[in-house]
Amino acid sequence: MTSQEIRKQFIQFFMDRNHKFVRSAGVVPFDDPTLLFTNAGMNQFKGIFLETEAADHPRAVNSQKCIRVSGKHNDLEEVGRDTYHHTFFEMLGNWSFGDYYKEEAIKWAWELFTDVWKIPKDKLYATVYKDDDEAFELWEKVTDIPRENILRFGDKENFWEMGETGPCGPCSEIHIDIGGDPAIHGSDPELGVNTDSPRFMELWNLVFIQYFRDQDGKLHELPSKHVDTGAGLERVVAYLQGKTSNYETDLFTPLLDRISSLSGSAYDPGDAGMAHRVIADHVRMLTFSISDGALPSNDGRGYVLRRILRRAARYGRNLGLPGAFIYKLVPVVVNIMGDAYPELHERVEYIQKVIKSEEDSFSKTLGRGLQIFEQLVSDYKTNGLLELAGSDVFKLYDTYGFPVDLTSLMAAEEGLSVDNKGFESLMAAQRAKAREATQFKLKVSQHSEWHFLNPGTHSEFYGYTHTKLDTKITQYMDAGEKVLVILSHTPFYAESGGQVGDTGRIYNAEMVLKVVDTRRDGDSIIHEAELISGTINEKHVIAEIDAKRRGSITRNHSATHLLNAALRKILGEHVKQAGSLVDENHLRFDFNHFEKMTPENLIQAEQMVNAEIRMNNVANIRSMSFDEARLEGALAFFGEKYGDEVRTVKFGDYSHELCGGAHVQASGEIGFFRIESESAIAAGVRRIEAVTGETAEKFARREREALNQLRHLLPADIADLPAKAQHLLDEKKELEKQLKALSFNQAASVLEDIVIKAQNIVGVNVVSEVVEVPDTEALKDLGSELIRQMKSGVGVLGTIIEGSPYLVCVVSDDVISRHKLKAGELVRSLGQQLGGGGGGKPQMATAGGKDAAALKDVISGVFKFVGDQLG
Repeated sequence: MTSQEIRKQFIQFFMDRNHKFVRSAGVVPFDDPTLLFTNAGMNQFKGIFLETEAADHPRAVNSQKCIRVSGKHNDLEEVGRDTYHHTFFEMLGNWSFGDYYKEEAIKWAWELFTDVWKIPKDKLYATVYKDDDEAFELWEKVTDIPRENILRFGDKENFWEMGETGPCGPCSEIHIDIGGDPAIHGSDPELGVNTDSPRFMELWNLVFIQYFRDQDGKLHELPSKHVDTGAGLERVVAYLQGKTSNYETDLFTPLLDRISSLSGSAYDPGDAGMAHRVIADHVRMLTFSISDGALPSNDGRGYVLRRILRRAARYGRNLGLPGAFIYKLVPVVVNIMGDAYPELHERVEYIQKVIKSEEDSFSKTLGRGLQIFEQLVSDYKTNGLLELAGSDVFKLYDTYGFPVDLTSLMAAEEGLSVDNKGFESLMAAQRAKAREATQFKLKVSQHSEWHFLNPGTHSEFYGYTHTKLDTKITQYMDAGEKVLVILSHTPFYAESGGQVGDTGRIYNAEMVLKVVDTRRDGDSIIHEAELISGTINEKHVIAEIDAKRRGSITRNHSATHLLNAALRKILGEHVKQAGSLVDENHLRFDFNHFEKMTPENLIQAEQMVNAEIRMNNVANIRSMSFDEARLEGALAFFGEKYGDEVRTVKFGDYSHELCGGAHVQASGEIGFFRIESESAIAAGVRRIEAVTGETAEKFARREREALNQLRHLLPADIADLPAKAQHLLDEKKELEKQLKALSFNQAASVLEDIVIKAQNIVGVNVVSEVVEVPDTEALKDLGSELIRQMKSGVGVLGTIIEGSPYLVCVVSDDVISRHKLKAGELVRSLGQQLGGGGGGKPQMATAGGKDAAALKDVISGVFKFVGDQLG
């Protein structure tokens, strides 16, 4: 069977058993700050296990895109060395949310493996947790696995935990004996299963979530028990296709063939093929992560991408591929995986552009970096040192873009190790400088102190059609100066998809709450409020949003849709939304593009959006299935979670997007749109900030007032203002030039008197004087003129500019040669006497300090200082 058929068979097997197929979440979990990448099938269901979200179906099945390159799930160093570790892989999984439990999970796993896929039963081994007698007995009862093939293991191997606290439980793994020489690989399963033995390979893990571990480490039985299973597709395919290596399956062979074609180096399944395997693995990871919205950068997940790409590029050099080549492999990945993940077809050109841009950037610094590295290696070996210092590793990273694992790899090839601790210390210091403020994240758990007033259904959203509702407070929580409130139904929109949360009031005859923000936590819409008066009570309340503020927000939100459509028409369909912020004052729209927009592009975008506003197209808002929406051409965006039922927003034939936000009823309500700025925020990501409606009018009035003032000040007509302003600037520049020349000539004329006063110290003429100049450039010019007039000797000039002392020191070439005096060394010592420092070339150097009062003493002390230097 092909990998496509195996994936489809797994999914269909469980759909036939009433499981709902759930699309894979993206590998970039934008809504989960605890993860850099999606690393397991259960990530998208975490809210269900934590009981902050309700499952919309008690059974689920999918194939999840996963990346493991950081934290405890870090397989990077093993990639390419063995045949089964990967940075990117697919996790086949089936789930039960409080529905079936161990018996069905075990029975169906055995049925799929042995009845459908015909895996020999005597080759399979089941592991269970040491105390899980129930699972052990079920393996005997509902399967015909040989009893001696059921093995018990402890916490490390067979007990799963989400974290230090939270849901957890025993697990049961299915391993397969893939054979081999018993003398080499061992013949005793108990010594081979759950070890590094290549003979026994784990294929499927069945996790039984039945406990909750509290902060004291105690386990409590969960009222609802769940099943979470995961089987690595690559390993399953390798076995079913009769291969001993994942890289020999149809998931990888087209990639290996293409790498061989590009490099002219045939693939070797042994150690010599490591470079091929690393590149094949890494391009899969890069393709999927960039497709799902990640971009190479110097921080966070972006740094992981950069490391992976540069690691692949380094292995490419080993195969004789010095230039950009990784991007050429992307279409191969898309051909292999595009049927299962159709979003790849839409983004193939964009992914290639990102990768090629990053490859080209790395090539510019790689050559120089390799020279520095080779010099370091030579110096270390000459001095008998075997470990590269953390500071040198950091320099290679910070200046030349060498990820630490790339440096480690090259160092190992030279027989050297790397001071990782020193490097991490410097990295931590750098991160501390650039650390961003963390966003407010509200966590609601079973331990939170909620006060329940009207328990039951809650958080039903009516905000698309209502701005004011009669409702009830189901529960509330005191949170310091704020009160957190949940309503049975609400018109308040919770922050999502870039649109900020609503504000407003919740009130009745006995109390008034001022809502300052609205956020979502799982299935709950939480109103963050201030108690203005009275006492919170269980009686009916009026929930009323700030309708004027909401109106401004909806204008800005709908404008982002029109802007997105305009950018795709002007710049190309590679443009994808990469983030947004929509509030009552402005809109911010981030998008993928590789160069600065021209002024003409920005004018064109503004004109197109305003033309659509004047068309006054009605917002056609409908609910439909995700697949139906995609067939109709609705755009979906990075980082958004979409269920089976989605909401689409369409303005005529111009804009069509999936969106759960609030919008105008017709585009004309936006009024007027104007772009305020366009800038770069990351490699390949641009940002437009814009305003609409009343704010746009206010900005236009402000500019008109400024123009009118300029017309009267200059004076000139509006059309002539740029030329008039340029004329004034040119005139000012010319006057400054003349003034500088005049100041220099005046100062230079004084130099003749200064040179005459030179003291001769053992044959060297020395000049030292305080002068008046407008800036440090003039001081350096004066120093050049001084040594020209002196012809031979040492000169020091000092001045005070804006309260701070400055020095310039000049030394003629003959004095440098004969007496070894250097301006840089002299001025460094003099600068220290001023409470500062300095340096420069042997012929001329400058210094600055803080102690202006010390300048005269330093200048008068130059003669003795130079005399001491001359002995």
